[in-house]
Amino acid sequence: MPLPLSPLLLLLGTTLTFRAGLLVLSRLPLPVHVRGDPLHTWRWRNLLVSFAHSIVSGLWALLCVWQTPEMLVDIETKSSLSGYFLVCFSTGYFIHDSLDILLSKQAQASWEYLVHHVLAIFAFASGIFKGCFVAGGVLILFVEISNIFLTIRMMMKLSNHQDCVFYEINKYINLVMYFLFRLAPQAYLTRYFLRYLGQRTQGTFLLSILMMLDMMILIYFSRLLRSDFCSNGKASPYHSKNKFLTE
Repeated sequence: MPLPLSPLLLLLGTTLTFRAGLLVLSRLPLPVHVRGDPLHTWRWRNLLVSFAHSIVSGLWALLCVWQTPEMLVDIETKSSLSGYFLVCFSTGYFIHDSLDILLSKQAQASWEYLVHHVLAIFAFASGIFKGCFVAGGVLILFVEISNIFLTIRMMMKLSNHQDCVFYEINKYINLVMYFLFRLAPQAYLTRYFLRYLGQRTQGTFLLSILMMLDMMILIYFSRLLRSDFCSNGKASPYHSKNKFLTE
């Protein structure tokens, strides 16, 4: 597929779009439990941008596959203009969020996010600069459907609403969505790369990134289960008020 615009201009434009979105969302009122704490305030606004990105990119990914179902079987060469713009859009978000974490001096507390973002940016580079594996990028972004409910969970915990009924309902929805849109697509892509692309240089490179993401996803899943379904009321040894990605 011929690249529609300069990839660097697209990435710059999407990164600036998310920066502008952060400024707009920062004007929204803060929950009572978040006010007065600079760290919680930053986390809340960061999650608002993440929530917006998850809604847009998750639904966009489903639309891309609905419009071009061949993406499900031809991950390497099948593409669409919409899918290409989606991959650029999400890469712009990952760049923005990485910069937001670094500029806010939250790198130590949020290092897992930074590692994830760097891996995603490298993985999406094949689609952005070479026009290949765009379909793979679109399928990976199915995870954003799961992230909608995961971000709701994190925002409710941050605003101290984890004891309400909606949190209980959301935790079960979150579990189902984790299976359907995070674990299942990741397993499908891993199987694809292991079977067809392991002997190719670029395929091997992408497979190595995918395997690292697989490990991160399984670790997050174990934390989610331990926190929401196996909690015994004791403080987790992983918990820290300064850590962004807590249980």
